[in-house]
Amino acid sequence: MALTKIDAVPALVVIDLQKGIVGLPTLHPAGEIVSRTAELARAFRKRFFPVVFVHVTGMAPGRTDMGAPKLSFPPDWTELVPQLEQDPNDYIVTKQRWGAFIDTCLHEYLLGRGVTQVFLAGISTSIGVESTARCAYDHGYNVVLVVDAMTDRDADAHNHSVERIFPRLGETTSTAEVLEMLNHGRASTK
Repeated sequence: MALTKIDAVPALVVIDLQKGIVGLPTLHPAGEIVSRTAELARAFRKRFFPVVFVHVTGMAPGRTDMGAPKLSFPPDWTELVPQLEQDPNDYIVTKQRWGAFIDTCLHEYLLGRGVTQVFLAGISTSIGVESTARCAYDHGYNVVLVVDAMTDRDADAHNHSVERIFPRLGETTSTAEVLEMLNHGRASTK
């Protein structure tokens, strides 16, 4: 893991930490993922850096070999978990795809704020987080993947993303390293 620096205008982008997703069984305890992400969000807000919460409300219309998921969600499944302590200044993205950039205004929002670096956290590592990381990389952002603030339902998929895919898309790091760099002013001035 090697976070080299924090750009002058980074953003935290949190993927699918909503009631219906956090309530599913995951590789790592979802409560720990939410707690670390909430800590990151507080640190970003303290420095007036954008915090973006992404939640999914539906699926892409295409057919797959696996078919539609056979999961039962509570009526409030799309609501962000309250432990994130959502702030009125946080930006909310509603998506109906795996990644947060397709058919949303996320890229325009980030461009409008001068963001050059995105920090990613959330569930699930191999689907929503990886898809968003790929698009962020393709859009030219410096991508940072906070690997202890994400999890998946499948260990092999999680490990493949973290070990094989993420190093090609950006820098991987931990919550502690991000907080240390933010707290000691090691953000870039360029």
